[in-house]
Amino acid sequence: MAGVDSLLKMVVAQAGDELRLSTDEAPRMLTHGAPLRLSIPATSDDILRHLLGPLLDPEREAELRRRGRLELEHVTEEGQRFTVELKSRGAAPPTGAFPIEAIFRRGAASAPRPTAARAGSAAPAQAAPAPASAPTPPSAIASFPSPSSSSAPRDAEQAPELARLLQRAVALFATDLHLAEGEPASVRIDGALRRLDDSHPLRLDALFGPLLDDAVRAQLALGHSVDLALSQGELGRFRINLYRIAGGLAAAVRILPRSAPAISELHLPVELDDLLDLPHGLVLICGATGSGKSATLAALAQAAVRRRSMLLISLEDPIEYVIHPREGASLVRQRQIGRDVRDFPTGLRDALREDPDLLLIGEMRDRESISLAITAAETGRLVLATLHSRGTASAIDRILDSYPAGQQSQVRIQLAEALRAVIAQRLLPRARGPGRVPAVEVLRRTHTVANLLREGRTAQLATVLQSGGKEGMIPLERCLADLVRSGQVSRDSARAAANDLNALEDYLVRA
Repeated sequence: MAGVDSLLKMVVAQAGDELRLSTDEAPRMLTHGAPLRLSIPATSDDILRHLLGPLLDPEREAELRRRGRLELEHVTEEGQRFTVELKSRGAAPPTGAFPIEAIFRRGAASAPRPTAARAGSAAPAQAAPAPASAPTPPSAIASFPSPSSSSAPRDAEQAPELARLLQRAVALFATDLHLAEGEPASVRIDGALRRLDDSHPLRLDALFGPLLDDAVRAQLALGHSVDLALSQGELGRFRINLYRIAGGLAAAVRILPRSAPAISELHLPVELDDLLDLPHGLVLICGATGSGKSATLAALAQAAVRRRSMLLISLEDPIEYVIHPREGASLVRQRQIGRDVRDFPTGLRDALREDPDLLLIGEMRDRESISLAITAAETGRLVLATLHSRGTASAIDRILDSYPAGQQSQVRIQLAEALRAVIAQRLLPRARGPGRVPAVEVLRRTHTVANLLREGRTAQLATVLQSGGKEGMIPLERCLADLVRSGQVSRDSARAAANDLNALEDYLVRA
């Protein structure tokens, strides 16, 4: 089987009719000339020739070198028929490799030009039958499986050895499980990595083999990472990122909770309860990976739908917490990127037409998703979103930096009107006993904050944070100092988490 068959399977699955491969360019998939989603990096000459396999054997390559163009027919193992056009890009040298382009057309009506038929290679050229019906246009496709992610959760019972490791991780209250070819398994507990004593060197292809189809294997062969969703009955749900390393395969497994926590269960050092009563606006929750921002986001959303009658629409990649409203009070519509909706921008544009009161965005990733989130907040929705940032002021800078300089003035005005609060948080190890303690920095919109945003003076937000205690604001360093003074975290842990060590020492001295 030619390696390209896995990509052609994606073409069929997404109702495409054409696949274009070219040396040092990213593959493209189309239907009726319109591009479809295909998140695969550029294919080098070696990878492209590996994908083509017997379609470009030495005899055909020599013929392509002479003529510059060939047409043939290829039938995949599943019986899908494609006409193939091979072209050299520019004049091919007498010897050595040369850049090529391969175009696969599904169900072409005209017969390709004949080439000599050989046993064990592609079928001899002949007219391809017309498809029974026209391919479905992209707008009519009901689901949008991403080439780099699963379209539905797998069942862990298909891979019993993996299920055993997951059981061990859950029993140890781990947040993550890390696996690599030839190494024992490791878990992350309270932020620290630890080897599983009873784990032996792993063979990941055997461990994950029952969960991987041809499309996933093709992605891995191209050096692309793959996201999988996994579930196992009472054990729970898991998010897996599978990727290649020098020694083979590796995997990071995030253990997902069953449902959103209550706000009280987070033990936050400041009150955020009043945010639930906001009629509209943008609330940002920031932090690094593993800082607990997703838990805070889900807890706020769940508390909101239990307090008020509203429609919540969430866009998440993947869905980490299942949000349960109070029966009869609210409606919850959770959508997973790559399974229920194509991508964040598409989901956000859809949401503006779906009448949400509360919009939960798992992550604002790029300028388009940021712009749509601000627009939603401006048009009367309450928007809760996460952003990767160490502090509240740097979160605002990151939003502005995603826009060209000529647009930043307008975005500052929009933020000044739409923003309601920015919460940046960390999780620190407890000074005594297991578990972690949250530390937060909270910036709230006031008249002063809005003016600073409009004028682009974000550097002065630190001063507002220090003097904004009556408005519910707190700088991270003051929160850390309070945690040290109460004995919940050590001074060393606080210093490692601080953005400004001098400010932390000042607060500790004052205490």
